[in-house]
Amino acid sequence: GLLRVPLAAAWARAAGMPRSVWGTAIAHAGMSLTLLGIVCASTWGTERIVALKPSQVVSLSGYDLTFDGITQRGGPNFRELAAKFTVREGGSVIGLMEPSKRSFASRNTSTTEAALMARGVNQLYLSLGDVNDDGSVAIRLYYKPLVLLIWLGAVVMAFGGALSLSDRRLRIGAPKPATKSPKSTLQPAEQ
Repeated sequence: GLLRVPLAAAWARAAGMPRSVWGTAIAHAGMSLTLLGIVCASTWGTERIVALKPSQVVSLSGYDLTFDGITQRGGPNFRELAAKFTVREGGSVIGLMEPSKRSFASRNTSTTEAALMARGVNQLYLSLGDVNDDGSVAIRLYYKPLVLLIWLGAVVMAFGGALSLSDRRLRIGAPKPATKSPKSTLQPAEQ
């Protein structure tokens, strides 16, 4: 038959384990969280690239994003083209996303400022492309499920490592090996 240990005895035994054992177990659980986040984000993540005109809607993984329009703004050393999107889930507004493109005249360069929205451990990313001649704007939209587990797993791993290193037994060190007395145990050879 199977060996059955009462639950109270199992908890008592687990509570008596050294911190280094608990730290190792927690760090391994953190690694599992990180791997789960990587696998889910890469396997079930979705992406769309579309060109939208103001008031048009794009849908991705249960979210509807309405393109509200573009505004030009100036910064201390750049010009910015910002697009505004209203995000809905199930018909209810859950937030705004505002990706932009910045042009730096002094360096003759431009950068893209992506918009990010976290929903639990899932994230939506929205990146702004070029404005087309017909007034539409190219956008790239990503949905990454469970992507925040990657970072949560790293935090859990760090906590497990710190817990493991806090074990007092690791600070004391190994005992020194016993030394033999200076008296030699070798006998001189008979002549």
